[in-house]
Amino acid sequence: MKMAAVSQLKARLSEYLNQVKAGGEILITDRGEPVARLVPILRSQVPNQSMAKMEREGLIKLGSGKLPKDFWTMPRPDDPKSLLLKAVLEERETGR
Repeated sequence: MKMAAVSQLKARLSEYLNQVKAGGEILITDRGEPVARLVPILRSQVPNQSMAKMEREGLIKLGSGKLPKDFWTMPRPDDPKSLLLKAVLEERETGR
């Protein structure tokens, strides 16, 4: 792990951020004492902002990203009038 004094960090912030984006970590020191650590954020830990906003508004519920164990063997819901297919095709055409 690389170390950088606060003064170095201020002078070369872009360089240090590029290193962190590449997966590195920077230990920030103030007068030789560690005060913080600059680490990359995993994209999987940061949900899409628009999705987070929709969840706050109660429009959607973000899932865990894992399917139930029996997902592939679950029976499909009946849709004798193909309403689901029509809705998907309409959404694709209109973009809404």
